Amino acid sequence: MKTALAFDIGGTKIYNTIIDETGKIISEIEKFSTPKTLDEIKQLLKTQIAKYEHQVDVIAIATAGAVNNANTGVLGSTGNLVEGYSSIDFQSLSSKKVFLENDANSAAWAEYKIGASKGTTVSVLLTLGTGVGGGIIINDKLLKGKSGAAGEMHFKMYSDKRRKCTCGSWDCFEIYASGTALKLDAEEALNDKNVTTYDVINGVKNNEQKMLDILTKWQNDIITGIKGLVNLFDPDCVVLSGSMAQFVDLKQVEKEVNSDIVTTPTSVRIATAGNYSGMIGAALLALAD
Repeated sequence: MKTALAFDIGGTKIYNTIIDETGKIISEIEKFSTPKTLDEIKQLLKTQIAKYEHQVDVIAIATAGAVNNANTGVLGSTGNLVEGYSSIDFQSLSSKKVFLENDANSAAWAEYKIGASKGTTVSVLLTLGTGVGGGIIINDKLLKGKSGAAGEMHFKMYSDKRRKCTCGSWDCFEIYASGTALKLDAEEALNDKNVTTYDVINGVKNNEQKMLDILTKWQNDIITGIKGLVNLFDPDCVVLSGSMAQFVDLKQVEKEVNSDIVTTPTSVRIATAGNYSGMIGAALLALAD
């Protein structure tokens, strides 16, 4: 059975493990803090690849940032990784083929092959974390766009410049649907810059009305964004993943989305491929390439 040495490269952590062509993790998962310099990132990858490349058929990397359509490199800079990250020649790091894909696209593929959207034709995945990632699958293919950057969740929610997004633009879906957004909702509602998402969640658990209202406002913005995505792509399902997805009322979101769309009803599901879905999806894509 073919195997891949899979990595997940994010702004704070890098993981690696070996995954087989069924999507099963078959070795220990190693975890590292993401280095602060470009040379250190390259050295870490070289070291880990040298340890394991003789055991595997391909190197698979799920990475922050949009990935080109050749699956060989990152397009432009990524805000949460070191300057120059997109200049890395990933293929030079190994004698085996090196395959890259965006982390949210990789997670979407894992859900499609072994998780919540398995058996569907069209699906949209949203990763709700510090930011918001997205992956769209149509007829057994990832929607990549002309350059590889499709699926970025930076469409406009409002037009009156309420919040500046991490991308530099104003009022994108990400700045209303992320964990960062929930903190901003709380700051605005309570006039308190020190309030945290943990404060909101703890308040909700204690049935505090102010915190319940803040969470509802955040969820309503997620619903608004999902309605637009459903109208655009007419998916069988929308899959929610990431650390913030657990705080979404799936039944309520699905009900409200389906009450106000022009397509046929969709379903809203929680991701099931696990915390390492990025590595799994990248490995499955690389092994099938």
